[in-house]
Amino acid sequence: MKERSSFSSRLGFVLAAAGSAVGLGNIWRFPYLAAKYGGGTFLLIYLILAVTFGFTLMIAEIAIGRKTGLSAIGAYTALDKRFRFLGILTALVPTIIFPYYSVIGGWVSKYLAVFATGGIKEAAGDHYFTDFISQIGSPILWFCIFLGLTAIIVILGVEKGVEKVSKIMMPILVVLTLFIAVYACTIDGALEGVIYYLKPNMENFSAKTILAAMGQLFYSMSLAMGIMVTYGSYMKKENNLESSVRQIEIFDTGIAFFAGLMIVPAVFAFSGGDESALGAGPGLMFITLPKVFNSMPMGGLIGTIFFLLVLFAALTSAISLMETVVSIVMDTLHCKRLTASLAVTVFSFALGIPSSLGFGVLQNFSLGGMSILDMMDFVSNSVLMPIVAIFTCVLVGFVIKPKAIIDEVKVTDGTFKSEKLFAFMIKWIAPWLVLAILISSVASGLGIFSL
Repeated sequence: MKERSSFSSRLGFVLAAAGSAVGLGNIWRFPYLAAKYGGGTFLLIYLILAVTFGFTLMIAEIAIGRKTGLSAIGAYTALDKRFRFLGILTALVPTIIFPYYSVIGGWVSKYLAVFATGGIKEAAGDHYFTDFISQIGSPILWFCIFLGLTAIIVILGVEKGVEKVSKIMMPILVVLTLFIAVYACTIDGALEGVIYYLKPNMENFSAKTILAAMGQLFYSMSLAMGIMVTYGSYMKKENNLESSVRQIEIFDTGIAFFAGLMIVPAVFAFSGGDESALGAGPGLMFITLPKVFNSMPMGGLIGTIFFLLVLFAALTSAISLMETVVSIVMDTLHCKRLTASLAVTVFSFALGIPSSLGFGVLQNFSLGGMSILDMMDFVSNSVLMPIVAIFTCVLVGFVIKPKAIIDEVKVTDGTFKSEKLFAFMIKWIAPWLVLAILISSVASGLGIFSL
């Protein structure tokens, strides 16, 4: 049997896993939700959930991967053959997400190129974004560039590709985030936005606040996508699993927090305190922020740095998504990395094209009022991921029992400081929290209510 690839160091594992967790959701969705749900109140709830709920699920997934040495389908089957279906469901998540995520990555690449070549005024135009995504050739070209770059890194392998690139991009991403956050806070009128972002506002506190924080945490930490199982399978036994997870959480939460400091004060200052300017999704990233950059001194430079940061965040997440699918193909079909990578690239290209065209020639094709990209996002994020997480909790909590995971965590040095917290959370708390996410996400997606 061929020896499985592995990260060369614990730092390599932490940076790669943190790179997976730090994605577009941290940059555009976290600031919007924090602003909408009471600033400091949302931040406090998010932090509490990160060190309990998020920690528990991430420990479980990474430990499953390291214990079995396999990607999702093989890992869940090895633990209990009756749960092979869970591995298949898990494999579907990154398979669906990666193509449309690469389409959005293409949009980010396009905006970086526009800002870097002095096109800030054009990018700030009211119809620039919608005109761009409604085209056929240009969005597909940038989608292909982003997809190709991701594929090259994955083809190079775990140590020479995924780990090496993460070691370069993650420190740069952190530095760029801190730089723009500090700059944004010094803009005239930004102080009011900083206070709004950081000061707890209990008037906005409700069950929806908790659900929004849980949902953001769930997706932000790359849970229930098979990513942490796959990366766990590349983790060496001598690396401390518990402290590694804590470090990943610090990276993920820290970037999300400073992303808020980048965006909320700046948008607040240039919109005169208009909260609606912080609208979630592509509107914030590709419409509102270019207008903000166009209005500020050195806006072209700051905008270029910002979109370089966003590209790195998108790329690190895309790498983890593709690596997960490639790993599953390699384990299942017993083929070489190059063959699996090329097959996944071609498949993702074919699946990504409809998502790209869904805002143009295929815009009349919708399901439940959603575009093709939105529907794929809904199925993967709102339906499949919570279902995967619930069954993972059932598997660990009641089938193989928490001790199986606890023993794997203790392999390194015999300690697991949060052992009791993990055992309690995985059995009695996490399943119900994920069920709440599932119900709220589906209800929100179907328009029954909106977070």
